[in-house]
Amino acid sequence: MPPTPSLPLLASLRALISRPIRPTPLLTNAIHLPRPSLRPHQHHHNNNKHSFSTSTPHQTTLNQVRRTPRTAQRARHPVSPALVNRPHMKAVCLKVSVMKPKKPNSAERKVAKVRLSNGRSVTCYIPGEGHNVQQHSVVLVRGGRSQDCPGVRYHLVRGAMDLGGVGHRQTSRSKYGTKKPKTAAS
Repeated sequence: MPPTPSLPLLASLRALISRPIRPTPLLTNAIHLPRPSLRPHQHHHNNNKHSFSTSTPHQTTLNQVRRTPRTAQRARHPVSPALVNRPHMKAVCLKVSVMKPKKPNSAERKVAKVRLSNGRSVTCYIPGEGHNVQQHSVVLVRGGRSQDCPGVRYHLVRGAMDLGGVGHRQTSRSKYGTKKPKTAAS
C-alpha cells in the first residue's frame, strides 16, 4: 500500500492546480526567425548574371557520417623532436663545419654536429659572428630550426658552457650571450 501524502503537501498541490497559467515574458518577447528551407535553392531565370542563395548550407546527414566516420585532426609534428619536452639539453660537439643555405640565399652557415645527453646526434646552427666551438666542446642546445639550412632543427646557446658570447655586440645582446659594454667615465 503506497504511503498517504501529508496534509500540507495536499494543500500546496491544490494551490498549484487552481493557479491560472500566465504567459512568461521570455516567450512573449522571443524573436521568431524564419526556418531555413530544406529544399534546394531554385534559380530564377532573370536578367541578373549571378544568382546567390541565401539558404543555409546543408549539414551532414546521419547516414553520411555512418558511411564515412569523421576523422580526428592529425597531431602536429614537433619542430625539435630530439629534445623531448625539454627547453635545453647539454651536448658534446663531434664536428664543426659549414653548410650552404637553400636556393635564393648564398653564404656559409656555421653548423656543429653534436651528441645530446640522451645519446642522439643532431646538427645545430651556431648563431652570431665568429665562435670558439671545436671538437669535444660541451655546449647547450635549444630548439629552433634554421630556415634556410635543410635538416638543421636546433640552435646552440651563445654564452653558455664552452661556447662564448659574440664579441662587440651592441643590439640583441641577450640572444648572443654578450655582457653590457662598460662606458668610459668622464
